[in-house]
Amino acid sequence: MRSKNMKSTIRKTYLVLALTLAMALLVAPSANAATPGIAGTAFSLTAQAAYITQPDGQAVYSWGYGCTSPTGLTFLPAMNTTTFCNTMQIPGPTLIVTEGQTVTVTLNNNLPTSAGNTSILFSGFTATATGGVAGLLTQEAAPGGSVVYSFVASTPGTHAYYSGTQGDLQVEMGLYGAIVVVPKTPVDCNAGAAARTNLYGQTDYATTAGIQGAPEKDFRLATSAYDSAKTCYDREYLFQFSEMDPNIHHQADVQVQAAGKCTAGAAGCSLNVPTEPYHPAYFMINGRSMPDDMDPNYAPQYPHQPYNGDPHMHPGELVLLRIIGQGRWQHPFHEHGNHVRILARDGNLIVSQSNPNDLAGPLLFTTTTTPGVAMDGIFYWTAKGLNWDAYGHNPSSKSANATVPCSPDSNGYNTGVAAYAQINYFEWCQDHNKPLETFPTGDVAGNGPATLPDPNIFANGPWYGGSPYLGPDATVRAVGSTGTTPPSGTIANSPSSEAGFAFMWHSHNEREITTNNIFPGGMLMMMLVDSREFVIDETN
Repeated sequence: MRSKNMKSTIRKTYLVLALTLAMALLVAPSANAATPGIAGTAFSLTAQAAYITQPDGQAVYSWGYGCTSPTGLTFLPAMNTTTFCNTMQIPGPTLIVTEGQTVTVTLNNNLPTSAGNTSILFSGFTATATGGVAGLLTQEAAPGGSVVYSFVASTPGTHAYYSGTQGDLQVEMGLYGAIVVVPKTPVDCNAGAAARTNLYGQTDYATTAGIQGAPEKDFRLATSAYDSAKTCYDREYLFQFSEMDPNIHHQADVQVQAAGKCTAGAAGCSLNVPTEPYHPAYFMINGRSMPDDMDPNYAPQYPHQPYNGDPHMHPGELVLLRIIGQGRWQHPFHEHGNHVRILARDGNLIVSQSNPNDLAGPLLFTTTTTPGVAMDGIFYWTAKGLNWDAYGHNPSSKSANATVPCSPDSNGYNTGVAAYAQINYFEWCQDHNKPLETFPTGDVAGNGPATLPDPNIFANGPWYGGSPYLGPDATVRAVGSTGTTPPSGTIANSPSSEAGFAFMWHSHNEREITTNNIFPGGMLMMMLVDSREFVIDETN
């Protein structure tokens, strides 16, 4: 592989990559995801070349879309403190629009002249184009030229956009992105019956004794994903899955350099890059491979890869996953911890044939992506089924939160207005006050319901506290005044800081969790479930 190797950008060797993951098991990075993007009705994008980085130290020649100018753009979510919109990024800028709006996108072709024309297709929308030149699938922007596309954002949901010109090469090189359409009249999920499914529906979260930290900010783009109360959610994350064959990028780089500043249409001013056989070596989430995808959004070390993949949640929260397959392969992505309930595909809400008010999307063990196809789904985790009290309640402990009650609702969870003021809101009450072990250490013979495995195997991962209980204070609540930290001195993080359960989310194709065939890497990230003691701040 001959990808341009810029020493100033090499931050990791393969050894450091492995060590980085090992260190991640001991520290708690504050890098969260949300769904960052730019909002408006008129966007001007430029297709341009640049080099993107990979964790193995390579800087790979690529093409991508970026903002022609950030002037007049609104960066969302509004709480983001660091933003940029370069003239080239992978994926392209996430375009956030409102249902029913007429959207215009001006595409400027600043690719090397030898790359030829380029264009954009908008999945799920009927677009019209002005200017440019006729292409096979749509109007195209010639080298140095532009074309304007217009479409009505007719339905809410998540959609892909990508090049409609020589897609086997141009999409591979990085010309793709996402469109998020928010409902024109989203459901008021903060009131009435809908509030029971939405944790932002209460106002006393940050002021009640026992709940630590400042109020959590609302990073949602809307209160509901669609015009249905059954699509209310608490947090949202956008994941675009793609792969990259470095040999194709190398060949494009070599041919572009050989053509130089040629004249469009002149002899030799074109590329003939073979795209078969196809052997991708990099597998990416939002343009980054693990562990880079766990760094913050807009991190300066990734000037052309601004979006990360680092989801967080509290037990019981409804997490909206916006998932798009980009590139040309399907990717069987598995979210540990629970199945994902699919709401919609390409903006089409999946409803029951007998009752359109009932959602009928499947529960998926793996959210297998198809190139160009998007899906919206809900993930949640509550600790139900663990068969022990994940919060570590212990009546003999002197902790203020050791004896908080658990009053089951009709579904068995600790909910309601009064329960919302407690750390264990949404606890599965059947396991309340049930320790994993009667004593801090031991096994079934020691009167416990289960025999603990090695704590380094039990639930290891970034932010994992080394304890089978949620939250920094749980290590105190669980053992009382005379015990030791369960399971006996294995706490990896300071008891005063973040300590949650880390679930690995990864491709079920084993090669896709490598970077250039070295594990760990590729399509791999962690979902962290935090106790409500810890305030999840998704501000960059």
